[in-house]
Amino acid sequence: MIPPTTRNPAPMAPRLQGAGLTHVGRVRDENEDSILTDPAGLLWAVADGMGGQGHGAMASDIVIDHVAKLDDHAPAAPTLRAALLAANAAILDLAAQQNLGQIGATAVVALIQSCVAHLAWAGDCRAYLLRAGHLRLLSRDHTVVQEMIDEGLLSDENRERHPQRHVVTRAVGADPALEIDHVSAPLVPGDRLLLCSDGLTTCLPDSRIADLIGAAGDPREACTDLLRAALEAGAPDNVSVIVVGVEG
Repeated sequence: MIPPTTRNPAPMAPRLQGAGLTHVGRVRDENEDSILTDPAGLLWAVADGMGGQGHGAMASDIVIDHVAKLDDHAPAAPTLRAALLAANAAILDLAAQQNLGQIGATAVVALIQSCVAHLAWAGDCRAYLLRAGHLRLLSRDHTVVQEMIDEGLLSDENRERHPQRHVVTRAVGADPALEIDHVSAPLVPGDRLLLCSDGLTTCLPDSRIADLIGAAGDPREACTDLLRAALEAGAPDNVSVIVVGVEG
């Protein structure tokens, strides 16, 4: 008698669950941050506008509008780059047409495909990965201070005390020849991906961010706890956070 054929069931794909919050903070009159959250769990973005008089909010909205049009299943790196370059051109056109001077937005975008997070960014919005309690910075700031650290002129410990810590060297809408950085990070069950504006990282050290995300029961609780902690720390800038969890 030939024994019946047995097959191992196919493993279930990890499930993505995410949430995002944005807040004006304790000092600013207007929230110039914008965020994109995706019910499908695949596309997420934070944009931090600059330009004042509401123009920063216009710039961050343009970034989010262009990112929101992305095809979730298109090749990640060129698709993310194309969206940010299109937003760059649109912001430059708007500034020229309305004589607004220089406006723009720093931004970080995540497109998750086959449990790999593809990230693109310009400026000092950040992406982190929390795995097994360890928080790893995936992005690299485009700032004057980061360049000084890279050249050995400043220690990382003195980053937040430097008077030029908020001076960015790249932003969407700031230069026709925008350079965009990209990195990919495989995700496994238990991981949590964080996207945030510098309004969070100015207020909270990485160790505190790791503790809050790790202790939260789900991404929405993590966002709430991060925002609350930033507000308790004074929140001199707008604060935006997105947390995406990978469920087994």
